[in-house]
Amino acid sequence: MFDLKLSLPISVQNGGLFISRGIGSHPARKLDSWELVFVEKGTLTIREEQTTFTVGAGESLLLWPHRQHVGVGTFADNLKFYWLHFELHPHCSRPDELPASLISLPQHGKVRDPQYVIALFRQFLNEQEAIARSTALELILLLIMQQLSVAAGELPTAEKSGIDLAYKAQQLIRTQYHLTLSTSTLAAQLHCNADYLGRVYRRAFHLTITEAIHRQRVLSAEKLLLTDSCSLSEVAERCGFQDVGYFRQIFRKAVGLTPAAWKRRYCKEHINSD
Repeated sequence: MFDLKLSLPISVQNGGLFISRGIGSHPARKLDSWELVFVEKGTLTIREEQTTFTVGAGESLLLWPHRQHVGVGTFADNLKFYWLHFELHPHCSRPDELPASLISLPQHGKVRDPQYVIALFRQFLNEQEAIARSTALELILLLIMQQLSVAAGELPTAEKSGIDLAYKAQQLIRTQYHLTLSTSTLAAQLHCNADYLGRVYRRAFHLTITEAIHRQRVLSAEKLLLTDSCSLSEVAERCGFQDVGYFRQIFRKAVGLTPAAWKRRYCKEHINSD
């Protein structure tokens, strides 16, 4: 048997998903641990000591230990955010003192690929439900931190035009994933060369356009599986898959479970509200 001992700079306490009902507000509290918040939908306004943060969809916020934070105003009815509590090891007193090769985490920032971050949080919550705790929680948190550390605008100036094109393609993927979509159809809409679009997209998001389309379709399918009574074939069609077998294959490759198994397992996630 191969044994590998890992020494990580962080320790996870717990995490969860907050879904607002449009009532209540974030309580005033002072924690001994760090808290990482990522907003999937809506806007969260929170004050830490004398600084007020307005955190929108696709943005993260890092709250310091031993500092009082409190919500400003009532939770919006469309607010949905993930949260994680963690500690740093004694030799590392703050996230920006982690080895430079790992992360440099801003207190408040916007990520390049929110949907990937959401997928990581969901993976974290699934792993949290396991009977035996493992270092997977810390590893997933480090992946989340790495994603949050890269601000959307921090890209080389020379690549700006190509990156702008990549972001336009990303927006089309998010709004047209249910249609027949490919690198060629996106390039035609954006009036550019398909090979060039594929290259700049991969440089910006670290995945191919086909992978991005599949990811968007799977995320949409996850929502439909939980909130709709559609059959599996109807879910597949509404998410842009013409073949239900291919849908199963892509879904399982993306999340590690069949659609039915994922639905059963997701219902166990740590979800709280107000």
